[in-house]
Amino acid sequence: MSLINIILVTFVGYLLGAISFAVIIAKGKGVDIFKEGSGNPGATNVKRVLGSKCGNTVFVLDALKGFVAAGWPRLVFEGDLGLKLAVIGLIAAIIGHSFSIFLKFRGGKGVATTMGGLLAIMPLVLVIGLLVWAICFYSTKIVALASILFGVSLPVAAYLLFGTSDPRFNLGLVLGLLIVIRHRSNIARMCAGKENSFKK
Repeated sequence: MSLINIILVTFVGYLLGAISFAVIIAKGKGVDIFKEGSGNPGATNVKRVLGSKCGNTVFVLDALKGFVAAGWPRLVFEGDLGLKLAVIGLIAAIIGHSFSIFLKFRGGKGVATTMGGLLAIMPLVLVIGLLVWAICFYSTKIVALASILFGVSLPVAAYLLFGTSDPRFNLGLVLGLLIVIRHRSNIARMCAGKENSFKK
C-alpha cells in the first residue's frame, strides 16, 4: 500500500465528505441551518426544520458520499489492498463531513455518511446496525439515541462476523467511537432530559 495511494484516497474521501448537502439544501430554501433547530448541519435537523422531503434528500446524498468514498477504491484496487484503502477513504469522508474545510471545520454527525460507506464495505454489519437503529428509534423517537446505539453495534457486529484480526473490525471500532464522540452534546441533553425527539 503506497503512500501515494493513501494520500489520494484520503484526499478524495475528505473532499467528498466536506460537501455539506444540509447547508446547500437549506440555503436553497433561504435557511441558515446553523441557526435553526439544533443548529447541526445534518439530515435530522434539516428534516426537523424543513420537512421530510428535504431531510430525506440530505440523508441520501450524505450516504452517497460515504458509498463513493469507500466504493471507488474497491473498484480500482484489488483484494485486501482495495479493502484497506476503502476503510481509509470512508474514515476520511466522515472526518470531512464532521469537520468540513468549507464550513470552517464544522459539520454534521456523520451517521448517514457512515451508513453509505458500510454498504460498500460490510453490508451485513450495516443491516444489523440498521435493525438496532430502527428498534431504538421506533421505541423512543429519539434519533440521537438510535444513532449512538447504531454506532455501538458496529464493532460488536464486525467482531462477531470477522473477528479482531480483520480490518473491518478496526473500522467498526473507529466508526463507533466517532459516532459516540460526535453525539456527546446529545448525550448531555439526554442526561438532562432535554434531547429533541420526533414525538407528536
